[in-house]
Formats: sequence, C-alpha cells, structure tokens
Amino acid sequence: MSELAQPTQPNPEVPQEILRAITSRVIDGEDSAKVVLATILAGGHVLLEDVPGLGKTLMARSFAEVLGLTFRRIQFTPDLLPSDLTGATMYDQRTGEFTFHEGPVFTGLLLADEINRTPPKTQAALLEAMQERQVTTLGSVRALPDPFIVIATANPIENDGTFPLPEAQLDRFMTRIGLGYPSETSEARIVDQHLAGTSAAPLPALTDAAGLRSLRELARKVTVTPEIRDYALRLVRATREHKLVQLGASPRASIALVTVAQGLALVHGRDHVTPDDVRACAVSVLVHRLVLRPELWSTGASARRVVDEVIAGVPTPEGLTG
Repeated sequence: MSELAQPTQPNPEVPQEILRAITSRVIDGEDSAKVVLATILAGGHVLLEDVPGLGKTLMARSFAEVLGLTFRRIQFTPDLLPSDLTGATMYDQRTGEFTFHEGPVFTGLLLADEINRTPPKTQAALLEAMQERQVTTLGSVRALPDPFIVIATANPIENDGTFPLPEAQLDRFMTRIGLGYPSETSEARIVDQHLAGTSAAPLPALTDAAGLRSLRELARKVTVTPEIRDYALRLVRATREHKLVQLGASPRASIALVTVAQGLALVHGRDHVTPDDVRACAVSVLVHRLVLRPELWSTGASARRVVDEVIAGVPTPEGLTG
C-alpha cells in the first residue's frame, strides 16, 4: 500500500522573497509593500490612495505576478454598471437557455482602478464580493476564487467626477495605504531606467493560490500574547474617546489591527507579534475608519493626526519594547 501524500508545508521564507521581488520593481516602495503583503496574508483587501504616477497600478500587478494569481483590471468610470463587475445572465438563442457570463470579479486578484470615479450603486456591487467572497445574481449564489483579493486605487485630490466611498465600503478595506513620493535617489533611478529604455521584466511566480492559502494559515498561527492583544484594543478604543472623533474605529478594526500585525510579523520572519508590528500597521488600518466631528472641517484636523496622537499616547505593554 502506498503512503498517503503529505500536504505541502508552507515555507516561512516565501514572504521575504515576495517582498524582495516587489521592491526590485517598485522602487522605494518597501514600507508600503510590507503592509500590502501583510494585508494579503491576513485575508484582507487594500485601498491604495495617492496622487497619480506613484506606482499604484504597478504594485498591484506586481503582487499578482509574484503570488501566481489570475489578474483582472477594471477601470471604474461614471457609466460602469454593477453587472460590468459581477457578470450577467444572458439568453443564448442557439441553445434556448440562459447562461451566466462571469464578470472581472471572478479572478484571484482584482485591480479596481480609480474606484471613486464610479457611482455608489456600482461601488456597492463590490460589497458582497469583498465581504462574502461570492456574487448573487437572480437568486443564484456563485462563489469567487479562493483566494480573492481586491486592490483598489483612488485619487484623493480630485473632486470633479468622483464619488466619495461610503463608510460601509471603506470598512471593507482592511488597510488604506499611501505610497508617497520616492526619495531623490530613488526618483533618479526611476528616470534613469526610463531614459535607458529598460522595460520591467515579468516577475517570477513565487507561490500560487494553494501556496497563498497555506501562508495565510501560517500567519494565523503567529502568536499574539494577551498583552499584545490588549495593546491593540487600547489603541482602537482610544480612537473612540479622542476629542476630534465623532465615530471611532469598530471591533472590525480591532480584528484587522491584530491580524495585519500577524501578517507583518510573518513578513519579518517572526512567529510572534511585537508592539512595533501593531504600530507599523495602525495608521493603515485605522485612519479610514474614523469620522471626525463635522464642525472641525475648517481647523485642519485629520484622522491621521488622531491616530498619531493615539499611538503616542497609549503606553507600550510593560516589558515589551520591540
């Protein structure tokens, strides 16, 4: 009798290999790439919000390549319909039957480009897909691939032709990340590559859908001590008590903060979460979940300021410095 095949064990070094591959293409993007990767390992979706030309699309496509996932990109426009995302049931005259045609959400990694340029009705079409990993059409429920990841981009500086994401939609994104401008040295490298006509070669697939599922299981096993858990909870609860905040972060934010910190610890090659992991992802997890008091709109107050003050004001667990 032949032996039963043993399941492949996830390689804990793969996240570091993925990070190196991403930063070889997305110059000066290591900090952002770490949080994106940690979010993916935590099973969440990412909103990349920054001005045009900073490499948001490049980062999303790079992650699809190294993760070995199917990739679809859809440009969000004012005339985009929900069925353009989820798919539609159509009558086939040849067979006399109704056939469902899958939309672009039926993929491993979906790039929702400029998501704030489409009306709320179409934005909402992603809610079920992002939360439940399924699509319901005409009463039929269809499961999405596992894993299913949404990386959305948004331009924060333009108002004309845009539709702000409602709180319910924002809350479905586990993290919101800004890439920021590159350093002077990095920008010089980017320009030199363009002048030299150097094209970005495809990145090697370092894992696949099954491998990513295994890495997610590994991330869930990263140790979170009661002290670290309570530290994360105190950060979240402090947002609800801040004088500038009308609506603080929800329990979903508490879950996201802990699980993204687990992913970040795995990216760093550790089997336990430290306070630094929690602080490193706190801004990306919490900022987009806060609603400031409306009378403060003219004072320059910001959700980022609130989170920075919360991080500075909540003591690190006694005896834990890293």
